[in-house]
Amino acid sequence: MADHNDRTPNIPGPRQEHPAATHGQAAGLPPAAPLLLEELKDTPSRAEALRAWWADAWDDGGVLHVRWEDLRQAPELGWHGMANWLKTALGLAGICLVILLLDGAADALAAMLHSLLTAVPRVQVATDTSSGIFAVIDQPVRTYIAAHSTSLPITGATVYTVWQLVGLFGLIGGFARSSGARITWTAWGAASIAMVHSAAPADGRTIATGLAVLAWTAASAFALRGLTLRPAIFTHIHNDGHQIEPHIYLPAPAAPEADDTPDNVHPLQKR
Repeated sequence: MADHNDRTPNIPGPRQEHPAATHGQAAGLPPAAPLLLEELKDTPSRAEALRAWWADAWDDGGVLHVRWEDLRQAPELGWHGMANWLKTALGLAGICLVILLLDGAADALAAMLHSLLTAVPRVQVATDTSSGIFAVIDQPVRTYIAAHSTSLPITGATVYTVWQLVGLFGLIGGFARSSGARITWTAWGAASIAMVHSAAPADGRTIATGLAVLAWTAASAFALRGLTLRPAIFTHIHNDGHQIEPHIYLPAPAAPEADDTPDNVHPLQKR
C-alpha cells in the first residue's frame, strides 16, 4: 500500500514524458516528441551563430571578403573595371550630392534675387530721381510703370527692377553675339520707346521719344555688333572629279599562216 505522506515531486527524466503530454493525448492531440537534455545542450545560441557567420563571411569566398576585395581593387581597375555594385553606390552618392548642392544653390539664388528686387527705390509718379539727359528717358518710364502697376500683385519697384535687368541682359548677351539676347534687346528697346512716348509730357513728347530712339540705337552698336543687313552670298564651286568609264578591249586574234588556214575560218575585222 502506497504511503500517502510521501510528497516527493515527480520529476521527469531524460526519457520520461512530461505530464502535459498526457493531457494532450487525452484531448486527441498527437504526442509531443521527447526532447533530450543532450539536444538542449547542443543547440547553439544567437551569439555563437553570429560569430560563426562572421567568421564564414570573412573566409576566402565569403560575402564580406569578396566585397572587401572589390573595394581594394577599385583604384587599380578604374571606373570601367570595378564592380557594378560599387558603380551603383558611387552614382547614387553623386546624385544625392548634386541634389543637395542644387537645393542650397536655389535657396541662395532666391534670397539674392529677393534682396535685389526689394533694394531698389520706390517708383512714384512725378518723382524725379534722375538728372540730365537720362531723366528725359527714365522719368517717363518710371511714371508709366507706376501708373500701370497698381493692380498687379507686385510693386512698381519690382517691375522697374525687372525692366532694368532685362535691358542689361539684352545688352551683355547681345555683345556676346547671342541670338536670344539680341531678340530680347530689340523687344526691350521697342517697349521702352513706347513707354516714353506714352508717359512723356505732351509738349515734349516728340523730343523725348526721339532721344529714346537715339539712345537705344547708340547702345545697339554694342548689343548688335557684327550684325549686318547685307545678304550673305555663298558661292559653291562644283569641281567634277575624275570620271572612270570602264571599257572592255578584246584584241583581234592573230591570223594563222596561209597553208594552215581552213576555208571556213576568217579573222575578225573592224568595220
